[in-house]
Amino acid sequence: MDLLPGWVRNALPADESAFGTGFAQSFLLILACELGDRTFFVAAILAMRSSRLVVWAGALAALAAMTVLSAAIGKAFPLVLDKRWTGLAAALLFAYFGVQLLRDWWRLRGERPEENEELAEVEEELNHDHPAKKTHVARHAALALFSPIFVKAFTMTGLAEWGDRSQIATIALAASRNLYGVILGGVLGHAICTGLAVVGGRLLATKISEKAVALVGGILFIIFAIITASGELD
Repeated sequence: MDLLPGWVRNALPADESAFGTGFAQSFLLILACELGDRTFFVAAILAMRSSRLVVWAGALAALAAMTVLSAAIGKAFPLVLDKRWTGLAAALLFAYFGVQLLRDWWRLRGERPEENEELAEVEEELNHDHPAKKTHVARHAALALFSPIFVKAFTMTGLAEWGDRSQIATIALAASRNLYGVILGGVLGHAICTGLAVVGGRLLATKISEKAVALVGGILFIIFAIITASGELD
């Protein structure tokens, strides 16, 4: 460890258990929020019309940038507020999202499965654009980064993620957990969700039950609220 440069040592988490806790909670949080969310469907629909790899790269770049920004905002709160208050605020946010998801589950439990509303909205928005011819030829990475598809995936995903439940939850989680664990866990969660979206998002959208996602997500957020409020893992 002493052989590493100073800036590398400073970037590494001092407490591995704190890093692991932040990583695990951030990873699970993103999986609970993003499967079947607007950003999921944006990537899924764009990938039907364009290169899956380019769409995945553009969407993930936007989500990674938003994760870093959200975690930085969350980490700044304890610098101006007492950590007890930021922890309490985070717990209340988790509880609010948990109750909201459980209410959605309760509302949907007696209904027959229908087309996902989020999917229908995203499809309607994207249908204003003319579908591009799908490319099967691999492009050079340098060209892909500046391709219109990459830019479109990046901008649309960033706009869809701004103010979303997962962004606010990431801010709240970073306020009381290890910064690097939250960032890495969040980015990995986004990478997996976006990967599932571009590979078979439209098919998955018909198989994933909104009720099941709402129930699991609601329970997970309530658990996070209890853990954060108790401070057991601090």
